[in-house]
Amino acid sequence: MDLVSGYKASIRLYSIYGVVGLVFGNENSGSNEDSYVERLLDRISNDVLVDDRRNAIAELQSVVAETCAAQLALGAMGFPVLLSVLKEERDDVEMVRGALETLVNALTPISHGKGPANEVQPDLMNSDLLSKEADSISLLLSLLVRILYLDFNTSDNLDILMISIFPRMLQEAILTIPRGMTRLMDMLMDREVIRNEALLLLTYLTREAEEIQKIVVFEGAFDKIFSIIKEEGGSDGGVVVQDCLELLNNLLRKNVSNQVLLRETMGFDPLISILKLRGSTYSFTQQKTINLLSVLETISLLMMGGQEVEPGKDAINQLKNKTVLVQRKVLDHLLMLGVESQWAPVAVRCAVFRCIGDLIAGNPKNLDAISSKVLGEEPLVEPALNSILRIILRTSSIQEFVAADYVFKRFCEASILRCSALAILDYQNSDGQKMLASTLIPQPHSMTHAPLEEDVNVSFGSMLLHGLTLSEHDGDLEASCRAASVLSHVLKDNIQCKERVLKVELEAPTPSLGSAEPLLHRMVKYLALASSMKAKDGKSSTSVELYVQPIILKLLVTWLANCPNAVQSFLDSSPPLTYLVELVSDTTTTACMRGLAAVLLGECVIYNKATDKGKDAFSIVDAISQKIGLTSYFLKFDELQKSFIFSSIKPTEPGKLLTRSTAASMAENEDVENEPSDQRNEDHPILSSMFDSQFVNFVQRLEGDIRESIVDVYSHPKSKVAVVPAELEQKGGEIDGEYIKRLKSFVEKQCTEIQDLLNRNSSLAEDLAKTGGDGSAWTEPRSGGASERIQVETLRRDLHEVTQRIEILKKEKAKIESEASLYRTVAGKMESDLKSLSDAYNSLEQLNFQLDKEVKSLKSSSGGGAVAAPDLEVIKEQAREEAQKESEVELNDLLVCLGQEQSKVEKLSARLMELGEDVDQLLEGIGEEIGVPEDDGEDDEEEE
Repeated sequence: MDLVSGYKASIRLYSIYGVVGLVFGNENSGSNEDSYVERLLDRISNDVLVDDRRNAIAELQSVVAETCAAQLALGAMGFPVLLSVLKEERDDVEMVRGALETLVNALTPISHGKGPANEVQPDLMNSDLLSKEADSISLLLSLLVRILYLDFNTSDNLDILMISIFPRMLQEAILTIPRGMTRLMDMLMDREVIRNEALLLLTYLTREAEEIQKIVVFEGAFDKIFSIIKEEGGSDGGVVVQDCLELLNNLLRKNVSNQVLLRETMGFDPLISILKLRGSTYSFTQQKTINLLSVLETISLLMMGGQEVEPGKDAINQLKNKTVLVQRKVLDHLLMLGVESQWAPVAVRCAVFRCIGDLIAGNPKNLDAISSKVLGEEPLVEPALNSILRIILRTSSIQEFVAADYVFKRFCEASILRCSALAILDYQNSDGQKMLASTLIPQPHSMTHAPLEEDVNVSFGSMLLHGLTLSEHDGDLEASCRAASVLSHVLKDNIQCKERVLKVELEAPTPSLGSAEPLLHRMVKYLALASSMKAKDGKSSTSVELYVQPIILKLLVTWLANCPNAVQSFLDSSPPLTYLVELVSDTTTTACMRGLAAVLLGECVIYNKATDKGKDAFSIVDAISQKIGLTSYFLKFDELQKSFIFSSIKPTEPGKLLTRSTAASMAENEDVENEPSDQRNEDHPILSSMFDSQFVNFVQRLEGDIRESIVDVYSHPKSKVAVVPAELEQKGGEIDGEYIKRLKSFVEKQCTEIQDLLNRNSSLAEDLAKTGGDGSAWTEPRSGGASERIQVETLRRDLHEVTQRIEILKKEKAKIESEASLYRTVAGKMESDLKSLSDAYNSLEQLNFQLDKEVKSLKSSSGGGAVAAPDLEVIKEQAREEAQKESEVELNDLLVCLGQEQSKVEKLSARLMELGEDVDQLLEGIGEEIGVPEDDGEDDEEEE
């Protein structure tokens, strides 16, 4: 069922329930909304007074914004009415605005809690129906043209409406309007109201339309954007600054040519000036936070480059952008905002740290700049890297720890610089790693009790060791875990640093407990302590435990990789190996921790160069086989790869776009612990950020090497030992020839047995590796009991999984059957209602038919009766006589009046004569004036 048919079906059901309610007296909300919307639409169409129609459209707008039933009703019958208003009443701004706002409300989802999955969505239905309404596209586009030419003040709602219905059509159609984009760009310099609405429309148009982006840039967008930002007050400005920066980001995102144009024409100074803190540096409103996040996103886009259509050109552009940004002192502003400003919001500080990390990655000059940068004022100055490490160790925000840790990750890791299509340079900051590792000097035992706030004027390494051992005093392993993450970046892929840190020895917490111990053993000790950590209230601190152990395991895996001396040091003490074996077998831990512990055990095999008994590779494999089992051990790798952390890791991608709809939530920047996590994820959400794609790929490569190494070790004898049993001694009286033959046969027999054992071991190891690798691989049965047992275990596991799947399917089947039964009941009720309605309709039809029949019979009886027709001549004569009598009475009355008037005239004439007036002259012409209307009256009578 497509969207339209589903919507029409729901409207039919809705209409049936409304009509049935009216017929049988069941007043429900659906019928009320239906009739109310219908009355409002009728008022909009037919009311004579303009104010009445405006009030009706205002009421309709309100009710559609509140209920889904009203949205359904409007979609069923209201779109033609509203489109008619837009078409025929364009001069009435209030009516047009009301119609647009009503359409927007009809396309906006109304959230009233989570409903069923198959619930009808009125907003989606209405959007699809409106897009298919005849002439709707051309009508709305013509309104847009009117806006562009006449500055019509309703563009805000029209923007939302057009984007909601057909955004791509809008982007394509805007290019067909003559000088449309030019006029729209000119509106940026218009009065404030028009400018702001034009700015909103431009942000929508430039999100994905590359052609529009080119036109906007050609029309001088950069100059106008920065001019508006400066006029509005920079980062202290309002939402207009946010809209300008969003438009700027749309123009620069993955667009190398626009980035080059901005760099070569205006430069980055106007952009960097927005980062400057003006006025009160501790005043950060929500809008200022959003503005700063927007400009930080702009800087990130410049460092991200463009689409990798031309990798060499893009890499050169990235290097130039980073170089110019550092030359224009952007690093100083970032450090001021993220490190020195203690009042900046966490979201801003996190974005700053990520910008710093991207700024220094793969750029030797920028790496040197951050290494030599110092913060503070004399005499209390310290290197910038020390300040960032201090934030990592003492911040209360996990998000800020992850972001600051990203700086050291990018400082130390290898970066691929593609200078051209063929020239590729793998650059790793090994000198920076060595510089940091060289400062790892243990402090005196008395100094380890000092809190971090008082730990001033110390080296980077001393502060890092302080953080690693801080848990010895307060029992909190979180600081040690964070320091371990930084140390893993320092050691990554650098043998010299690993060897150097191996020599670091820490004093025992209590001198009486023993001598100093290596840092590697201390980290294993913390790994064991993490599983038994208790919170202050005595309960298990699972929130911290879920990421402390994996991060320490990541450090150990990184440290032992390709470093035989580290493996040797790790195995010098028996407790580490014993704890790892227990951790791999512990079912109470997560699959991620068990898998990383298995990888760490595997490194003790593949990088093991020892020959001492109990520490060589064969002894490790033997311990795995006896205490864990090779099948179970290899399955830990499968569980690790299927875990949520490893299966969901993807290459680094840009974050969520900062728009008006997402700005508020991104500015709040809730901590990872408060964010809802996927139900499949049993690990802490922070691990998704700490375990990047590089580490995941590294572990996957290690897994293959571990399998091959264990097969190789298991296929060869531990050592060549000379066995001299008593039967090999020459018996008394036995001649030399017979003794030699007996020795020869004995040796041949031993060689055959040894070869059989080697073949069996090799087959067993291969079967175990394949079974552990895929979990479902089927191998041909071999002539050994071990192979058959492995196959039986595999089949048993598959059978168990199939049984569980069948149970799930049974539950789903029962649920579907119950729903089907419910739907059948509802359908039966609807059929009975329809039948009742049909019966009522038939009865009305019969009544109507009877009434028509009676009317026809009356007409026929009156037409064919014997009623005598009246005498017309008699009637006329009677009427004439009555009219003559009436006229005689009126004539007599008139004569009486004339007599009275004549007597009055005579008396007046006599009086006038006495006064000496000429009466004849006064009466002259009076008859003529009176005769004119008499003639007119006679003419009128003649016309009649």
